Amino acid sequence: MRTVNVAAAVMIRDGKIFVTERGYGDYKDWWEFPGGKIEENESPRDAVSREIWEELGVSIEVGDRIYVIEYDYPDFHLHMEAFACTLSGGEIELREHENALWLDRDSIDSVRWLPADEEMIGYLRDNWDDIVLGQ
Repeated sequence: MRTVNVAAAVMIRDGKIFVTERGYGDYKDWWEFPGGKIEENESPRDAVSREIWEELGVSIEVGDRIYVIEYDYPDFHLHMEAFACTLSGGEIELREHENALWLDRDSIDSVRWLPADEEMIGYLRDNWDDIVLGQ
């Protein structure tokens, strides 16, 4: 099974996290953390910064890696590194997504998460004070 390496941004602002709704593919209308594939000879931190610029038109400050997901979809294995990030420039523009939300701890379960992200949601919920409120 092929492995797809991706980097994701857990963008944090005012005690909330930014999430996006997929606008394409098999998981259209499911929610995820923005980000994308890591290109050859690219670091995960550089990839997440580039992907956020491409998808949302904003610059971010990439902080600590907060979680690594290993998940088997039917057609591929996903290796995703998630980083705590903050906005550092620009206004968010949805270039690839249908919708976006800023979620707090009480609303984190209000969206339909991609299967690979569900484990990390539990981790975020359990560590909200340190990860989200600590920014």
